[in-house]
Amino acid sequence: MEYIVSARKYRPMTFDTVVGQEALTTTLKNAVKSGKLAHAYLFCGPRGVGKTTCARIFAKAINCQHPTADGEACNECESCQSFNEQRSLNIFELDAASNNSVEHIKTLMEQTRIPPQLGKYKVFIIDEVHMLSTAAFNAFLKTLEEPPAHVIFILATTEKHKILPTILSRCQIYDFERMTIRNTVDHLKHVAEQEGITYDEQALAVIAEKADGGMRDALSIFDQAASFCQGNITYEKVIEDLNVLDSENYFQIVDLSIINKVSDIMVLLNNIINKGFDGGLLIQGLAKHVRNVMMAKDPQTLPLLEVSDQQRQRYAEQAKKCDTRFLYQALKLMNQCDINYRQSSNKRLLVELTLIEVAQITQPDDGASAGRRPRRLKSLFKQLIQQSQPKKVAPQVAQAKTAASPVAPKAKVSEYSEKSEYSEKASAPKMKLNNIGFSWGTLLQKNKDPKGKMNIIPGTVAGSREQQTNVEFTQEELELQWMAMCNRMPQEFSGIATRMKNMNPVITEFPKLQVTVDNTLIRQQMEDFKGRIVKTLINSLHNVGITLEITVAEQTGQKRLLTRREQFEALSKENPAVEKLRQDFDLELA
Repeated sequence: MEYIVSARKYRPMTFDTVVGQEALTTTLKNAVKSGKLAHAYLFCGPRGVGKTTCARIFAKAINCQHPTADGEACNECESCQSFNEQRSLNIFELDAASNNSVEHIKTLMEQTRIPPQLGKYKVFIIDEVHMLSTAAFNAFLKTLEEPPAHVIFILATTEKHKILPTILSRCQIYDFERMTIRNTVDHLKHVAEQEGITYDEQALAVIAEKADGGMRDALSIFDQAASFCQGNITYEKVIEDLNVLDSENYFQIVDLSIINKVSDIMVLLNNIINKGFDGGLLIQGLAKHVRNVMMAKDPQTLPLLEVSDQQRQRYAEQAKKCDTRFLYQALKLMNQCDINYRQSSNKRLLVELTLIEVAQITQPDDGASAGRRPRRLKSLFKQLIQQSQPKKVAPQVAQAKTAASPVAPKAKVSEYSEKSEYSEKASAPKMKLNNIGFSWGTLLQKNKDPKGKMNIIPGTVAGSREQQTNVEFTQEELELQWMAMCNRMPQEFSGIATRMKNMNPVITEFPKLQVTVDNTLIRQQMEDFKGRIVKTLINSLHNVGITLEITVAEQTGQKRLLTRREQFEALSKENPAVEKLRQDFDLELA
């Protein structure tokens, strides 16, 4: 006996057997019952959803001599018998992919003049109509608009947007829907029972998901799986045959991410890649899985999951363990990875970094959590200072604390050092080599009081600096805050900021400041920002008496002012040890 594939063997012969298009088939049956037929129909939709099948059923029902009360063909009259035996002279099928020229359309138009020999109508089914050339479409327009009374056109296409608007306006348009996973699984169950094949419902769900909404694709994959499994379709054999990544991997990755098991995730990722799966497909599948888990958190959205009942239950169980914030952040990270995947030169590293970040979403935030940018660097500097301070400070701290609060009990130095806070607005550390670069050694000096003792108790001189309005500052502090101000200027003022970086503000008569510019044009630009510059320096140096005078350098007989880089280069030539020190500490000009 000749073997026939399931897609052909179980092709629907009536409207009632068409899967997943109930609204559309009901409309067509009502048209047959009422006899109110249009002269042109356009069936459009994705591949394998029944466009050509419905066109054939509709054509047979139109010419049926004794249609049923529901609008179906009787399959007993001469017209139905001739159609079933593929000898009907009233129904013509044309493949527009291979017959797309003007000559083919003209030949078709000549056939429309001949009335039907049996039945009422001549039906012309044109498949893949979007493949017709523009000239063929234009030749088809007049006949399509006013065909003979005995002619009906049924056009089918997968790409409606390629059809001329003048064609669309002359047709009744029917949009076919994609097959849902539930409808596909139910149909595959019916086929499996007819063929005597045992199956797992989860395996059929994998086949339906792989088909991507096409029933013809689903039946083709079903035949392939049945051949591989030898009549017993199981989940394990299906994912092996179709090379589909097991959904169990997604469940494991989410479970491991909740408990921050990064190392276990990396091992699992390595196993997945070694099996030949692409990292980008893993991210896409994991994103879809996380989306399903999010949908499963609410009973109202649980029916949106197009999975088997067993899988839906697993999603609901995992949703109970996952926080909504974790799911949302994970989706954002994986979406960003999917966007950058094609442009990445190291795709595996991108996938690994994404999974690491996902695994650290639920990690407690200690201020400098791995995988995320720390919120404040202050704690890092404080820790370095605490580790570097001498132990002899302990008695002084205890004595200071006792003096401030006589009734307070004695405490260890660590208690005070843990509670101590450093002002976030304190001046940045500086180096004594003409303000070039920074060093860790100056970090300790910055937090000492005038007597040279380490200031680790809030409320002393350094701690109250921000509350003072007439604090004295040095030339070095002025230059440092000037440079910091230039670096913070908006991008739109980058030009003037670059010029200001090459200027050297000086203290003429404390707290009066003076800066010299090259010409009057720059001076005018500086005058426009003078008020904001002074206000910024007052806030940074904590002295309300600061004033700024902008002068123009004399051009006659005056030496050109050197930039900071030129000053450093000159200093390096005079003293090579400076350049060696810069290289050893890997310093850069601020």
